[in-house]
Amino acid sequence: MELGIYSFGELTDETGEGAARTIHERFDRILELARLADAGGLDIITLGEHHRPDFSMSAPEVVLAAIAGQTTRIRLASGVTVLSSQDPVRVFEQFATLDHMSNGRAEIFAGRGAFTESFPLFGYDLADYDALFDEKLRLLVQIRDEPVVTWSGRFRAPLHEAAISPRPVQDPLPIWVAIGGTPSSAVRAGALGLPMVMGFFAGPEQFVPRVELYHRAAEQAGHDPAALRLGVSGHMYVGKTSQSARDEFYPYYSRYFQQGGAPFAANGFPRNAYDAWIAQGLPVGSPQQVIDAIMRRVELLGIDRFTGQIDLGNLPWAMTRESLELYMTEVAPVVKKETATTAV
Repeated sequence: MELGIYSFGELTDETGEGAARTIHERFDRILELARLADAGGLDIITLGEHHRPDFSMSAPEVVLAAIAGQTTRIRLASGVTVLSSQDPVRVFEQFATLDHMSNGRAEIFAGRGAFTESFPLFGYDLADYDALFDEKLRLLVQIRDEPVVTWSGRFRAPLHEAAISPRPVQDPLPIWVAIGGTPSSAVRAGALGLPMVMGFFAGPEQFVPRVELYHRAAEQAGHDPAALRLGVSGHMYVGKTSQSARDEFYPYYSRYFQQGGAPFAANGFPRNAYDAWIAQGLPVGSPQQVIDAIMRRVELLGIDRFTGQIDLGNLPWAMTRESLELYMTEVAPVVKKETATTAV
C-alpha cells in the first residue's frame, strides 16, 4: 500500500495566521511539504494543474522538478495533467525529462480536469471536452510505448516517423487515468489497461460500480484486471482527537468551498452537511478515524494507493505541519501494516 499527499497550491483571499500569502511563499511551503514527506517515508506527492489566480500551479512539472532536486525517494506525479488542453508530445517530453532529473520517480496522472479555464486559454472548444481527452490520451500512450511514432487525428498535426525524446528512465513511464466518477472514464481506463485513480470527498460506496466497470472493460480488452493498479485521492485532515480535528478544520473547509463557488456553499459549507460527510467517510478526524476511512476504501475498492490533500485551501502552516506529522507517524504505519497483512 502506497500513501502520499497532494496539493493544488491554492491561494485564498482570507488566509489564517501563518498561511502563505504570495505565490512565492506558497511554492516554498510545497517544497517544504515534499521534503518532510520524503524524510517521513511517504511514497508519493502529486501536484495539480490549474490556470486561474486562486491557484499557484499552472506548471506543476516545473515544481516537481524543483522537488526532485531536494528529495531522494518520494515519487513525483501530476495530479492532474489536464491532457485535453495540452500537447501529448510536450507532456511526454516534460515528464520523461523529470524522470531523468528524479532518477526514475516521475508519473503522469492524466485527467480531463474539473475546471475548464484552460480550454479557452489554449484555444480549445469545450464542446470537444471528451473527444479531446480520448484522442490525446491514446496518443500519449502510443508515444510512451513507441519511440518512433506515426499518427494522425483531429486535434493536432499528424506525426510521421517522429522520434520523441528523451526516453524516460522507467520503461514504461507510469500513466494513470484520473476520474471523478464518470462511468465512461472508468471504461476507457480499463480498455487501455491503464491504472486508475479516483477522486472523491466522502464515502467510497459510490465508486464500487466504477471499479466494476473498469475491471470488466479491462478483461474484455484482454488485460488482466488483477494486474491493474487502483488509487484514491481526496481531502484529508488529521487532528489529535476527533472533535478537535472537526472543529479546527471546519472554518477553513467551509471557506474553501465558498470561495470556490460551490453551489451548496454560497453562504459557507453547512456544518451539518460537513459532519454528515465525515460520518460517510471523509478522512477528517483523529488518526484512528482517518485510518478507518482509508481502510474502508481499501476494502470496498481494492486500492493500493491513497493520497490526501494535506494543505487544502492554504491552511495555516502550523495546522498543515501537525496534520502531516500525524499522518506520517500514526496513520501511515498502521495502514501499511494492515494492508500488508491483508495482502498476505
